[in-house]
Amino acid sequence: MEEEAEEEEDEELGHAETYAEYMPMKLRIGLRHPDPVVETSSLSSVKPPNVWYRMSIPEETVDRGWLSALQLEAITYAAQQHETFLPNGDRASYLIGDGAGVGKGRTIAGIIYENYLLGRKRSLWFSVSNDLKYDAERDLKDIGAKNIQVHSLNKVRGCPLVKKGVIFATYSSLIGESQSGGKYKTRFKQLLHWCGEDFDGVIVYDECHKAKNVCPIGSSKPTKTGLAVLELQNKLPKARVVYASATGASEPRNMAYMNRLGIWGEGTPFREFSNFIQAVERRGVGAMEIVAMDMKLRGMYIARQLSFTGVTFKIEEVPLTTHYIKMYNKSVRLWVAAREKFQAAANLMEAEQRMKKSMWGQFWSAHQRFFKYLCIASKVRRVVQLAREEVKNGKCVVIGLQSTGEARTLEALEEGGGELNDFVSTPVKVQSAKFKTNLIIKIPQKPEKRKRKSGGLSGSSSDDSESEESDKDDAESDDNDSCMTSQDAVEDAQQMKRDLLDQLEKLAQDLPPNTLDELIDELGGPDNVAEMTGRKGRVVSNDDGSISYESRSELDVPVEILNLTEKQRFMDGEKNIAIISEAASSGISLQADRRVKNQRRRVHMTLELPWSADRAIQQFGRTHRSNQVTAPEYVFLISELAGEQRFASIVAKRLESLGALTHGDRRATETRDLSRFNFDNKYGRNALEIVMKSIVNLDSPLVNPPSDFEGDFYKGVSGQILERTIGRNVHRRCWKFLNRILGMAVQEQNALFQYFSDTLAAVIQNAKKNGRYDMGILAIFHVVNTVSIVCQVSVERGMSWEDATHAWAEQSGPDDGFYEVNSKKRLFLVYRPNTGKQLKLEAYTDIKKKCKKVLSDDAKQHWIDQYKSSAEICAHAYWRGNCKKASVGLQCEVGLRCRTYYVLCGSVLSVWTKVEGVLASVSGTNVKMQIVRLRTEDGQRIVGLIIPANCVSPLTNILSSSDQSQQLAVQQQQKWQQLHPQSLSHVHNT
Repeated sequence: MEEEAEEEEDEELGHAETYAEYMPMKLRIGLRHPDPVVETSSLSSVKPPNVWYRMSIPEETVDRGWLSALQLEAITYAAQQHETFLPNGDRASYLIGDGAGVGKGRTIAGIIYENYLLGRKRSLWFSVSNDLKYDAERDLKDIGAKNIQVHSLNKVRGCPLVKKGVIFATYSSLIGESQSGGKYKTRFKQLLHWCGEDFDGVIVYDECHKAKNVCPIGSSKPTKTGLAVLELQNKLPKARVVYASATGASEPRNMAYMNRLGIWGEGTPFREFSNFIQAVERRGVGAMEIVAMDMKLRGMYIARQLSFTGVTFKIEEVPLTTHYIKMYNKSVRLWVAAREKFQAAANLMEAEQRMKKSMWGQFWSAHQRFFKYLCIASKVRRVVQLAREEVKNGKCVVIGLQSTGEARTLEALEEGGGELNDFVSTPVKVQSAKFKTNLIIKIPQKPEKRKRKSGGLSGSSSDDSESEESDKDDAESDDNDSCMTSQDAVEDAQQMKRDLLDQLEKLAQDLPPNTLDELIDELGGPDNVAEMTGRKGRVVSNDDGSISYESRSELDVPVEILNLTEKQRFMDGEKNIAIISEAASSGISLQADRRVKNQRRRVHMTLELPWSADRAIQQFGRTHRSNQVTAPEYVFLISELAGEQRFASIVAKRLESLGALTHGDRRATETRDLSRFNFDNKYGRNALEIVMKSIVNLDSPLVNPPSDFEGDFYKGVSGQILERTIGRNVHRRCWKFLNRILGMAVQEQNALFQYFSDTLAAVIQNAKKNGRYDMGILAIFHVVNTVSIVCQVSVERGMSWEDATHAWAEQSGPDDGFYEVNSKKRLFLVYRPNTGKQLKLEAYTDIKKKCKKVLSDDAKQHWIDQYKSSAEICAHAYWRGNCKKASVGLQCEVGLRCRTYYVLCGSVLSVWTKVEGVLASVSGTNVKMQIVRLRTEDGQRIVGLIIPANCVSPLTNILSSSDQSQQLAVQQQQKWQQLHPQSLSHVHNT
């Protein structure tokens, strides 16, 4: 019976629709956007401030739809925000978080145009590529601002630069040296001089996520780009700054350069950015959602995106062939042998600590890159098959890659004297390069006789996405004090290297070729495939069967504009397959545009997931844009190799937090179906520690090992785990697991990952039971009543007998019906008289264990009794006759049909420190900030933060005492508006 009472609370709150159709709420001008646009339901529940700014953009631009209503809204709010100043005297900025397809470029052009018409003739526009300068010119021309000239910073010589117009610059040029000589040696100083001391024009940071690493994690240093972006804002306090990126706030830590938003600093609850980030990260995703909604509420942020109606998402797991598994396992054995030889050579050579650290860093970096290429190669055959089928079915295909392997191809070309006799194998070149250069990195030419010391290895691993810290637990001590001449050591090390290269040569014949070259060759060669990458040449098959390397440039098309030419061939229908890399993931539009000849439906296949969600979103946005005939189909190919989930995990983690800040609701990304790959969170780290401790008998396991594993699971994986991830300090090694698991044999790798996934599921389930799981934004409906600013809401969640019989009448399955409690893969939706529909689906075997099926006549009275009693009596009292809490005068809501919640509404961010103080003192710092969206019976909508019942009284007292200061702030704003007659006059016209 007690178990039943606990199970009642699995119901919790429910998720509602993630997106809501978007239309401007306060601005009533402009034509409808050409495509359906949505906003997350969470953000849509928050109203932006009233519009009081009067726009100067000509009526023709508005009436002809050159700027849509959505774009005009963003321009108006940006201009309105730019009329306000922060307490420190800096002009406030605006953040545009619109996704691909909403027309961010035209919106930016509109902001520049608006200011140009008001006499602010100079603007700065920063972006990621010089090629996008042409897009900027097009956007200005399209909205009727063709008189505004756009000048590329890298083409402008001398100082001053130009008298007026837009200086278009890349972020890299912002930190570059000036080539023109003269007084100003850097482009940064040139720009400052051009702007002048009292510059109040527009500075646009387009694709501003490029400046994200201003506040790095750990001991790494801030990037020069991030610091330059920050410094330019500090030097020009009156500038009208616009941040623009669909991925700009993928993590709160990456917002450090957005210092003009006024979220932290003077006059806010957070004195420094570090205080803000600590508060947000401590409270989890819910806190990030508060930030997004509060920013919209204050009029400093807008985030819309194209509706995903019609877009399909599919994850296809590619099975591994027997040949591939054998090749993979051979590779694993070679890398294990390599690690042993590297360790032995390091001891022989008495390598210095710095050299060892560098060696192991490069070793593990190459190890991870090698197996990543193997993962990608396992999917090539399936991609080719799918691509051919889709083209045959009248569609066209876009294949997404990140890396091209060009560097390895050029190495092979140099070694072969400019000739090749086969496609270059990227994994072979990765492995060979490390074996040649890293064993030992520098072998002394003039050996000296030295005494051999006690061994000790510090490992350091770094790769494209992350680095691993020094790790003393990789050490293998050697107490042998025997002497060995350095000459003998050199010869032994040289022999080890030769042995490894011999083994690699034997393995090389089984390893796959460069993925990009193989794809193009299998899909009909360069004549059939539009390649949009950053590489200058490629390996091709000739008609006579030979292999050769050729430049990508053509007689009449230089390499600089080749990607744009290839894009046009794809859009014109000359080629129905396109392959894009990161180099083509910004600015290139590949959607089924109504204005182009090729209007086939796009099938976007992701063969290699990017290292970050920023890059993922950029690449996904190439094929889903405005003015398209049909929405794309997305296919994510992930091999059955468990270690590859690691790469999906990185993207999934970023997508979740990206959804929370750039779209206001982390569940926005769950429709992309990648959230199930998010292991890199606190629950994953906890699960991983339990897994590793259980394998080495330091702790009892939380779940049983996979039942289909052949042999002893713990014995089978313990040796490999010890070798790769576990030493004397288990906790410090946890996060290496997903990196190193790739280097395990296929069976052990997949079994271990399954064991980890099962443990993670158990950890999350326990967190939910303990009330510590971060659920994101939840929806509550059927709210009965609400009171005060800290709203007390009553929620009806039960199910009457009449409703139950209606639901049962619609079912026809042989196992549908009423089950009586007390008597694990089919899953059933369960309804209860006191808590209604349960969110958790239950296995039929579990239901049969706990319940027995009864006739409706037998169930009726029991159902009615519990429905009525649950209005006032908790589940403990109902089932056991008494409740421990109730017996001592406390309120218990477990199993009650009507639940009471307290919700703090309004601008939570402005009273954050007060809320934090109360929550921490009463409920502890680990309480999650739970956002809910409410709808009352009379249609009123409320969005706010759930406050624990024991925090309501102290919080109300504190907020009441601060009313006076809040009223003062309102008075100051009214006084400010009186000083701006232009703004006031517009109130009557809006």
